[in-house]
Amino acid sequence: MTQEETGVYIFCGIQTNQDDEFGKIEVEGEKRETYTIRYKDAAIVAATMPMKIYSPNRENLIMHQTMVSNVMAEKDAVIPISFGNIFKSKDDVKVLLENLYPQFETLFPEIKGKIELGLKVIGKQEWLESVVNENPDIEKVAKEVRGKSKEAGYYDRIKLGEATQNVFKNLRSKIETDIYEPLANMSTASKVNEPQGEKMLLNAAFLIDREGEKAFDDMVNKLYEDWEKEVDFKYTGPWAAYNFVNIRLNIEGS
Repeated sequence: MTQEETGVYIFCGIQTNQDDEFGKIEVEGEKRETYTIRYKDAAIVAATMPMKIYSPNRENLIMHQTMVSNVMAEKDAVIPISFGNIFKSKDDVKVLLENLYPQFETLFPEIKGKIELGLKVIGKQEWLESVVNENPDIEKVAKEVRGKSKEAGYYDRIKLGEATQNVFKNLRSKIETDIYEPLANMSTASKVNEPQGEKMLLNAAFLIDREGEKAFDDMVNKLYEDWEKEVDFKYTGPWAAYNFVNIRLNIEGS
């Protein structure tokens, strides 16, 4: 029976001057002890795991996020590292940390005491249909399409598709003005990501001070009350600052 090869899986970076402990994490049915690998006032939170490619399935992603959340509960400067990075040894991780340290040194004061919150705004089907159907440009082109053969109405159908896209573009612009901007004004930083699906009108992330979370929650609730007949909110967090940290890992040979 061959012995299972192990590696060092990494979760996040933290600012610390001591060997912190964050308990065990369950990985694919087996509990693994976590530990820190340190350099100067920085450390990477890690665990020894089987050396392999980890599938980004729901269970594994939750495992990774749970560990980062556990660290966030104890540390106020947490730099998230993306899922699935595993190295051959602690020494390899130490070298990585030394290389990343200039970035960490810059990021720690920027994210200290801050959390990320996410907001997705999804249009309700009936409202979206009514907005599209009541648009005069779409109604005009739709009339031109009716009664024509498939070949004769080809370019009219293209115009109809373009007109519909313009309606959604205008809706997204209005949502950004009415919902995103008030929240962005309460944030240290904010970001609009690409919508996921045609009914999503906003996909945003906000970096805020931990102390300001309740005030931010209250504003989200107020905005939802203003818009609840037209849209649904998917409000998530707190997270580590995934959308506001751009760390490049050099994992060649890992």
